[in-house]
Amino acid sequence: QVQLVESGGGLVQPGGSLRLSCAASGIIFSDNTMGWYRQAPGKQRELVARISPGGGNTNYADSVKGRFTISRDNAKNTLYLEMNSMTPEDTAVYYCSVRLSRDYWGQGTQVTVSS
Repeated sequence: QVQLVESGGGLVQPGGSLRLSCAASGIIFSDNTMGWYRQAPGKQRELVARISPGGGNTNYADSVKGRFTISRDNAKNTLYLEMNSMTPEDTAVYYCSVRLSRDYWGQGTQVTVSS
């Protein structure tokens, strides 16, 4: 079965950095577009970034452009999100996702930006 397991969340100060990872199994990882989403308290889940199967094409939410970088290692079936210059507005649960016959989600990892 499809499994997506996020890791790397935590507490970071404003201006700091974090790197999230998502380990995928049960899919042909290299065949699929992958995405990072986030959901802040009281808000809808939103797309943060997406990456094509080969990694050559990416797109980002306007709110994270220039600060976040999505990448993937197809040999390791792992998706990454490098987050820099973080602000309290980046506080959310972060999920990785893949769309097959339906959308699959990981359990999420909490990211809190606070001094």
